[in-house]
Amino acid sequence: MILVTGAGGFVGRAVVCELARRGIPYRAVTRRAREGCFGIGHIDAATDWAKALEGVDAIVHLASRAHVMNEAVAGSPACFPSTDVDATLNLARQAAAAGVRRFVFVSSIKVNGEATRRGRPFTAEDAPDPQNPYARSKFDAERGLIA
Repeated sequence: MILVTGAGGFVGRAVVCELARRGIPYRAVTRRAREGCFGIGHIDAATDWAKALEGVDAIVHLASRAHVMNEAVAGSPACFPSTDVDATLNLARQAAAAGVRRFVFVSSIKVNGEATRRGRPFTAEDAPDPQNPYARSKFDAERGLIA
């Protein structure tokens, strides 16, 4: 069984549709429970993933604070590390303890920077250049998972 976090997002919906099309068992996780989705609520360093991880062999972790850059909440950039770093590392630790064999973390192209030079795409050899709170939080999550 594959656990898909962020299953209600743009990429998550596509992943879930493809898994369903191929007949691959999955558990879709979203903030709020709804038909076909396991509701986990707000995710952070204290989220208890035990029930969601039951019977799971692999995770595709897509959940993050994407597309809230202009949120009107005071201090909203401070929320990125909690969701994108602490929540990711918490899930990874609990997944390892539960015996999950594979953890696929989907980061963001924004870790590489805001734009490429004309005619030159980003490459794996480029130095990271995260330029906003969201991109920095995704980069920090990458580094945390590697550590």
